[in-house]
Amino acid sequence: MRLILLGPPGAGKGTQATRLTEKYGIPQLSTGDMLRAAVKAQTPIGLKARAVMESGALVSDEIVVGIIADRIEEPDAHNGFILDGFPRTVAQAEALDALLARKHIRIDAAIELVVDAPKLIARIVNRAAQAQAAGHAVRKDDDPEVFKTRLEAYFRDTAAVTPHYRAKGLLREVDGMAGIGAVSKAIDAILASAS
Repeated sequence: MRLILLGPPGAGKGTQATRLTEKYGIPQLSTGDMLRAAVKAQTPIGLKARAVMESGALVSDEIVVGIIADRIEEPDAHNGFILDGFPRTVAQAEALDALLARKHIRIDAAIELVVDAPKLIARIVNRAAQAQAAGHAVRKDDDPEVFKTRLEAYFRDTAAVTPHYRAKGLLREVDGMAGIGAVSKAIDAILASAS
């Protein structure tokens, strides 16, 4: 089972990825985590990434795709994986397509958690208010202004990825505004029909 989870921040990708990891025994591949691990392990691609990061620049798509190429070769990813937070642009999607084609690996589905942006913002504002009321610190990414900026960036840059996967016949949409259980059930139905 090889999946791509798409959707804006706050849509529930992390929650669903955790559940799918447990259910199918496949790893959730977060590019940020993989990048840090490659740098720490001092792999050839990790050394390249560290040099770029130390200069203050953004890591190139070539480096990120290289890190994914290395990671999907690890034993725990042989039966599948979940890409979460990647690809973020059409260029990254095309680079991923080329990588997977070279490795003779196909994606089973790209699942987009579709949301209503104003309702999603209200959900995050509510979550932040509940945390404050309970005396907990508000997560940095739950700050309404920070969240709105991240959401705008998603709709500006990453939302263009969904037509790419729609054109390939891989895109499946799920109502990300539904409850966690309903979203899980919808994803399970998609995966049952994909296998």
